[in-house]
Amino acid sequence: MNQPNKHPIIPKEKTGILLINLGTPDSTGWWDIRRYLKEFLSDRRVIELNPILWQFILNFFILTFRPSKTAKAYKEIWMEEENMSPLRYFTQMQTLKLQKRIEKETIEIDYAMRYGNPGIKERMNEMREKGCQNIIILPLYPQYAAATTASVCDEVYRSLMQMRWQPSLQIIPHYESNQIYIKALKKSVIKTLKKIKWKPDIIVASYHGIPQKYFEKGDPYHCYCQKTSRLLEESLKIKIPLITTFQSRFGPDEWLQPYTDKTFETLPAEGKKNILVICPGFASDCVETLEEISIQGKESFMENGGKNFQMIPCLNFDEDHIDLFEHLVKKYIINERA
Repeated sequence: MNQPNKHPIIPKEKTGILLINLGTPDSTGWWDIRRYLKEFLSDRRVIELNPILWQFILNFFILTFRPSKTAKAYKEIWMEEENMSPLRYFTQMQTLKLQKRIEKETIEIDYAMRYGNPGIKERMNEMREKGCQNIIILPLYPQYAAATTASVCDEVYRSLMQMRWQPSLQIIPHYESNQIYIKALKKSVIKTLKKIKWKPDIIVASYHGIPQKYFEKGDPYHCYCQKTSRLLEESLKIKIPLITTFQSRFGPDEWLQPYTDKTFETLPAEGKKNILVICPGFASDCVETLEEISIQGKESFMENGGKNFQMIPCLNFDEDHIDLFEHLVKKYIINERA
Protein backbone atom coordinates (compact mmCIF):
# COMPACT_ATOMS: atom_id res chain seq x y z
CA MET A 1 0.00 0.00 0.00
CA ASN A 2 1.32 3.41 -0.97
CA GLN A 3 1.83 5.79 1.92
CA PRO A 4 0.75 9.44 1.76
CA ASN A 5 3.34 12.07 0.97
CA LYS A 6 5.50 13.06 3.97
CA HIS A 7 4.30 10.02 5.90
CA PRO A 8 6.84 9.28 8.65
CA ILE A 9 9.00 6.22 8.10
CA ILE A 10 7.73 3.31 10.18
CA PRO A 11 10.47 0.85 11.15
CA LYS A 12 9.94 -2.89 10.97
CA GLU A 13 8.02 -4.25 13.95
CA LYS A 14 10.24 -5.54 16.73
CA THR A 15 10.08 -6.76 20.31
CA GLY A 16 12.15 -4.98 22.93
CA ILE A 17 13.58 -6.65 26.05
CA LEU A 18 14.68 -4.26 28.76
CA LEU A 19 16.66 -5.42 31.79
CA ILE A 20 16.27 -2.94 34.65
CA ASN A 21 18.59 -2.75 37.62
CA LEU A 22 18.53 -0.41 40.63
CA GLY A 23 21.06 2.14 39.44
CA THR A 24 24.46 3.65 40.00
CA PRO A 25 26.16 7.04 40.10
CA ASP A 26 28.12 8.01 36.98
CA SER A 27 31.30 8.55 38.97
CA THR A 28 32.61 8.74 42.52
CA GLY A 29 32.50 12.53 42.36
CA TRP A 30 30.53 14.33 45.09
CA TRP A 31 28.00 15.90 42.71
CA ASP A 32 27.36 12.67 40.79
CA ILE A 33 26.84 10.83 44.07
CA ARG A 34 24.52 13.58 45.33
CA ARG A 35 22.50 13.56 42.11
CA TYR A 36 22.06 9.79 42.33
CA LEU A 37 21.09 9.85 46.01
CA LYS A 38 18.61 12.67 45.43
CA GLU A 39 16.77 10.71 42.74
CA PHE A 40 16.85 7.49 44.76
CA LEU A 41 15.77 8.99 48.07
CA SER A 42 13.08 11.15 46.46
CA ASP A 43 11.17 8.04 45.35
CA ARG A 44 7.95 7.81 47.37
CA ARG A 45 8.15 4.02 47.14
CA VAL A 46 11.51 4.10 48.94
CA ILE A 47 10.74 6.72 51.59
CA GLU A 48 7.11 6.75 52.75
CA LEU A 49 7.25 9.88 54.90
CA ASN A 50 5.33 13.11 54.55
CA PRO A 51 6.86 14.43 51.28
CA ILE A 52 7.21 18.04 52.44
CA LEU A 53 8.93 17.05 55.67
CA TRP A 54 11.10 14.48 53.92
CA GLN A 55 12.26 16.90 51.19
CA PHE A 56 13.36 19.33 53.90
CA ILE A 57 15.32 16.61 55.71
CA LEU A 58 16.72 15.25 52.45
CA ASN A 59 17.90 18.52 50.94
CA PHE A 60 19.14 20.29 54.06
CA PHE A 61 20.68 17.40 55.96
CA ILE A 62 21.10 14.08 54.15
CA LEU A 63 22.28 15.47 50.80
CA THR A 64 24.73 17.70 52.62
CA PHE A 65 26.53 14.96 54.57
CA ARG A 66 25.64 11.58 53.01
CA PRO A 67 27.36 11.97 49.58
CA SER A 68 30.85 12.04 51.11
CA LYS A 69 30.25 8.79 53.00
CA THR A 70 28.67 7.14 49.96
CA ALA A 71 31.48 8.34 47.68
CA LYS A 72 34.05 6.75 50.00
CA ALA A 73 32.22 3.41 49.75
CA TYR A 74 32.07 3.58 45.95
CA LYS A 75 35.76 4.45 45.71
CA GLU A 76 36.54 1.20 47.53
CA ILE A 77 34.97 -0.90 44.77
CA TRP A 78 35.07 1.35 41.67
CA MET A 79 36.39 -0.35 38.53
CA GLU A 80 39.12 2.09 37.52
CA GLU A 81 40.03 0.55 34.16
CA GLU A 82 36.40 0.44 32.99
CA ASN A 83 35.62 3.71 34.85
CA MET A 84 32.30 2.44 36.13
CA SER A 85 30.71 0.80 39.12
CA PRO A 86 30.56 -3.00 39.26
CA LEU A 87 26.76 -2.88 39.07
CA ARG A 88 26.88 -1.07 35.72
CA TYR A 89 29.60 -3.38 34.42
CA PHE A 90 27.78 -6.58 35.37
CA THR A 91 24.45 -5.29 34.04
CA GLN A 92 26.09 -4.42 30.73
CA MET A 93 27.67 -7.87 30.53
CA GLN A 94 24.36 -9.56 31.34
CA THR A 95 22.76 -7.61 28.51
CA LEU A 96 25.50 -8.49 26.02
CA LYS A 97 25.34 -12.18 26.88
CA LEU A 98 21.55 -12.25 26.57
CA GLN A 99 21.85 -10.50 23.20
CA LYS A 100 24.08 -13.33 22.00
CA ARG A 101 21.61 -15.92 23.28
CA ILE A 102 18.64 -14.31 21.52
CA GLU A 103 20.19 -13.00 18.33
CA LYS A 104 17.31 -12.00 16.07
CA GLU A 105 16.72 -8.98 13.85
CA THR A 106 13.25 -8.62 15.30
CA ILE A 107 14.43 -8.38 18.92
CA GLU A 108 16.16 -5.47 20.64
CA ILE A 109 17.77 -6.15 24.04
CA ASP A 110 19.08 -3.39 26.28
CA TYR A 111 19.31 -2.32 29.92
CA ALA A 112 18.21 0.64 32.00
CA MET A 113 18.60 1.89 35.56
CA ARG A 114 15.75 2.87 37.84
CA TYR A 115 17.94 5.65 39.21
CA GLY A 116 20.75 7.29 37.28
CA ASN A 117 21.76 6.58 33.68
CA PRO A 118 20.59 5.24 31.33
CA GLY A 119 17.08 5.98 32.52
CA ILE A 120 13.97 3.91 31.86
CA LYS A 121 12.23 6.66 29.88
CA GLU A 122 15.30 7.15 27.67
CA ARG A 123 15.63 3.46 26.89
CA MET A 124 11.91 2.92 26.25
CA ASN A 125 11.83 5.85 23.82
CA GLU A 126 14.87 4.46 22.01
CA MET A 127 13.18 1.08 21.69
CA ARG A 128 9.99 2.64 20.43
CA GLU A 129 11.93 4.59 17.78
CA LYS A 130 13.57 1.35 16.64
CA GLY A 131 10.16 -0.16 16.00
CA CYS A 132 9.56 -2.05 19.22
CA GLN A 133 5.80 -2.36 19.34
CA ASN A 134 6.11 -4.91 22.15
CA ILE A 135 8.34 -4.29 25.16
CA ILE A 136 9.19 -6.89 27.80
CA ILE A 137 10.45 -5.55 31.12
CA LEU A 138 12.69 -7.70 33.34
CA PRO A 139 13.23 -6.07 36.76
CA LEU A 140 16.42 -7.57 38.16
CA TYR A 141 14.94 -8.15 41.61
CA PRO A 142 14.30 -11.84 42.37
CA GLN A 143 12.13 -11.02 45.41
CA TYR A 144 9.31 -8.53 44.89
CA ALA A 145 9.17 -5.41 47.06
CA ALA A 146 7.23 -2.20 46.58
CA ALA A 147 10.44 -0.19 46.89
CA THR A 148 12.09 -2.10 44.03
CA THR A 149 9.86 -3.96 41.56
CA ALA A 150 6.84 -1.69 42.02
CA SER A 151 9.03 1.39 41.68
CA VAL A 152 10.29 0.09 38.33
CA CYS A 153 6.70 -0.46 37.21
CA ASP A 154 5.78 3.08 38.28
CA GLU A 155 8.54 4.58 36.12
CA VAL A 156 7.70 2.34 33.16
CA TYR A 157 4.05 3.42 33.32
CA ARG A 158 5.02 7.10 33.63
CA SER A 159 7.13 6.70 30.49
CA LEU A 160 4.23 5.11 28.61
CA MET A 161 1.92 7.98 29.58
CA GLN A 162 4.07 10.35 27.53
CA MET A 163 4.02 8.22 24.37
CA ARG A 164 1.53 8.93 21.60
CA TRP A 165 2.02 5.48 20.06
CA GLN A 166 2.36 3.14 23.00
CA PRO A 167 3.89 -0.31 22.62
CA SER A 168 2.28 -3.29 24.28
CA LEU A 169 3.85 -4.02 27.62
CA GLN A 170 4.68 -7.13 29.60
CA ILE A 171 6.45 -7.07 32.95
CA ILE A 172 8.11 -10.27 34.15
CA PRO A 173 7.17 -10.94 37.78
CA HIS A 174 9.41 -11.87 40.69
CA TYR A 175 11.25 -15.17 40.42
CA GLU A 176 12.30 -15.95 44.00
CA SER A 177 11.38 -19.63 43.72
CA ASN A 178 12.19 -20.30 40.07
CA GLN A 179 13.97 -23.64 39.82
CA ILE A 180 16.64 -22.32 37.46
CA TYR A 181 17.36 -19.45 39.86
CA ILE A 182 17.60 -21.76 42.89
CA LYS A 183 19.81 -24.17 40.95
CA ALA A 184 22.13 -21.32 39.95
CA LEU A 185 22.42 -20.19 43.58
CA LYS A 186 23.09 -23.77 44.66
CA LYS A 187 25.87 -24.15 42.09
CA SER A 188 27.48 -20.90 43.24
CA VAL A 189 27.55 -22.20 46.83
CA ILE A 190 28.96 -25.61 45.84
CA LYS A 191 31.59 -23.93 43.65
CA THR A 192 32.77 -21.82 46.57
CA LEU A 193 32.75 -24.76 48.99
CA LYS A 194 35.10 -26.63 46.66
CA LYS A 195 37.50 -23.68 46.55
CA ILE A 196 37.89 -23.02 50.26
CA LYS A 197 40.01 -25.29 52.49
CA TRP A 198 37.94 -24.96 55.65
CA LYS A 199 34.45 -26.05 56.65
CA PRO A 200 31.85 -23.31 57.25
CA ASP A 201 29.96 -23.38 60.53
CA ILE A 202 27.07 -21.53 58.93
CA ILE A 203 25.90 -19.92 55.70
CA VAL A 204 24.46 -16.40 56.01
CA ALA A 205 21.98 -15.39 53.30
CA SER A 206 21.90 -11.60 53.45
CA TYR A 207 19.16 -9.64 51.67
CA HIS A 208 18.63 -5.90 51.38
CA GLY A 209 16.28 -4.84 54.15
CA ILE A 210 13.09 -2.76 54.17
CA PRO A 211 11.50 -0.92 57.10
CA GLN A 212 9.46 -3.20 59.36
CA LYS A 213 6.41 -0.97 58.91
CA TYR A 214 6.41 -1.65 55.15
CA PHE A 215 6.12 -5.36 55.93
CA GLU A 216 3.33 -4.68 58.43
CA LYS A 217 1.46 -2.72 55.73
CA GLY A 218 1.45 -5.81 53.53
CA ASP A 219 4.70 -5.84 51.56
CA PRO A 220 5.45 -9.55 50.82
CA TYR A 221 9.22 -9.06 50.44
CA HIS A 222 10.16 -10.72 53.75
CA CYS A 223 8.21 -13.85 52.84
CA TYR A 224 9.85 -14.11 49.42
CA CYS A 225 13.33 -13.81 50.95
CA GLN A 226 12.55 -16.56 53.44
CA LYS A 227 11.22 -18.71 50.63
CA THR A 228 14.40 -18.35 48.57
CA SER A 229 16.53 -19.22 51.60
CA ARG A 230 14.43 -22.27 52.42
CA LEU A 231 14.54 -23.59 48.85
CA LEU A 232 18.28 -22.98 48.61
CA GLU A 233 18.97 -24.77 51.88
CA GLU A 234 16.77 -27.71 50.83
CA SER A 235 18.51 -27.97 47.47
CA LEU A 236 22.01 -27.96 48.97
CA LYS A 237 21.44 -31.09 51.07
CA ILE A 238 24.51 -30.41 53.21
CA LYS A 239 24.88 -30.35 56.98
CA ILE A 240 25.60 -26.64 57.17
CA PRO A 241 22.80 -24.49 58.59
CA LEU A 242 21.64 -21.46 56.60
CA ILE A 243 20.19 -18.32 58.19
CA THR A 244 18.50 -15.28 56.65
CA THR A 245 19.54 -11.75 57.60
CA PHE A 246 18.85 -8.22 56.31
CA GLN A 247 21.35 -5.49 55.52
CA SER A 248 21.61 -1.84 54.44
CA ARG A 249 19.18 -0.29 56.89
CA PHE A 250 18.81 3.48 56.68
CA GLY A 251 17.43 5.93 59.23
CA PRO A 252 16.15 5.46 62.79
CA ASP A 253 13.17 3.18 62.09
CA GLU A 254 13.16 -0.54 62.83
CA TRP A 255 13.91 -2.65 59.75
CA LEU A 256 13.51 -6.35 59.01
CA GLN A 257 15.56 -8.45 61.39
CA PRO A 258 17.93 -10.06 62.14
CA TYR A 259 20.35 -7.39 60.95
CA THR A 260 23.31 -8.66 58.96
CA ASP A 261 25.89 -6.41 60.63
CA LYS A 262 24.77 -7.32 64.15
CA THR A 263 24.77 -11.01 63.18
CA PHE A 264 28.41 -10.75 62.03
CA GLU A 265 29.28 -9.26 65.40
CA THR A 266 27.63 -11.99 67.47
CA LEU A 267 28.32 -15.18 65.48
CA PRO A 268 31.91 -15.71 66.75
CA ALA A 269 30.74 -15.59 70.37
CA GLU A 270 28.24 -18.32 69.49
CA GLY A 271 31.06 -20.56 68.26
CA LYS A 272 30.46 -19.87 64.58
CA LYS A 273 33.84 -18.54 63.53
CA ASN A 274 33.86 -19.79 59.92
CA ILE A 275 31.13 -18.43 57.67
CA LEU A 276 30.02 -18.26 54.07
CA VAL A 277 27.92 -15.28 53.01
CA ILE A 278 25.62 -15.16 49.98
CA CYS A 279 23.40 -12.30 48.80
CA PRO A 280 20.61 -13.95 46.78
CA GLY A 281 18.57 -10.75 46.37
CA PHE A 282 21.22 -8.97 44.29
CA ALA A 283 21.45 -9.83 40.58
CA SER A 284 24.85 -8.13 40.36
CA ASP A 285 27.66 -7.45 42.78
CA CYS A 286 27.46 -3.83 43.85
CA VAL A 287 28.37 -1.46 46.67
CA GLU A 288 26.05 -3.35 49.05
CA THR A 289 27.79 -6.68 48.47
CA LEU A 290 31.36 -5.66 47.70
CA GLU A 291 31.83 -2.84 50.21
CA GLU A 292 29.17 -3.37 52.86
CA ILE A 293 29.60 -7.16 53.11
CA SER A 294 32.99 -8.13 51.68
CA ILE A 295 34.87 -5.23 53.28
CA GLN A 296 32.94 -3.81 56.24
CA GLY A 297 31.16 -7.03 57.13
CA LYS A 298 34.30 -9.14 56.99
CA GLU A 299 36.24 -6.60 59.06
CA SER A 300 33.55 -6.55 61.75
CA PHE A 301 33.34 -10.35 61.84
CA MET A 302 37.09 -10.79 62.18
CA GLU A 303 37.39 -8.08 64.85
CA ASN A 304 34.79 -9.90 66.94
CA GLY A 305 36.68 -13.19 66.91
CA GLY A 306 35.89 -14.68 63.51
CA LYS A 307 38.42 -16.94 61.81
CA ASN A 308 37.31 -17.49 58.19
CA PHE A 309 34.94 -15.33 56.13
CA GLN A 310 34.09 -15.97 52.48
CA MET A 311 31.69 -14.00 50.31
CA ILE A 312 30.04 -15.92 47.48
CA PRO A 313 29.89 -13.71 44.36
CA CYS A 314 26.49 -12.76 43.01
CA LEU A 315 25.37 -14.64 39.90
CA ASN A 316 26.47 -11.65 37.78
CA PHE A 317 26.92 -12.85 34.19
CA ASP A 318 27.48 -16.54 34.94
CA GLU A 319 26.03 -18.76 32.23
CA ASP A 320 23.52 -20.15 34.75
CA HIS A 321 22.24 -16.62 35.34
CA ILE A 322 21.89 -15.95 31.62
CA ASP A 323 20.04 -19.28 31.33
CA LEU A 324 17.57 -17.88 33.84
CA PHE A 325 17.13 -14.59 31.99
CA GLU A 326 16.64 -16.41 28.69
CA HIS A 327 14.05 -18.68 30.27
CA LEU A 328 12.18 -15.77 31.83
CA VAL A 329 11.99 -13.57 28.74
CA LYS A 330 11.29 -16.26 26.14
CA LYS A 331 7.92 -17.03 27.74
CA TYR A 332 6.86 -13.49 26.84
CA ILE A 333 8.19 -13.23 23.29
CA ILE A 334 5.17 -13.56 21.01
CA ASN A 335 6.99 -15.46 18.26
CA GLU A 336 8.41 -17.91 20.82
CA ARG A 337 4.89 -18.71 22.04
CA ALA A 338 3.43 -19.13 18.59
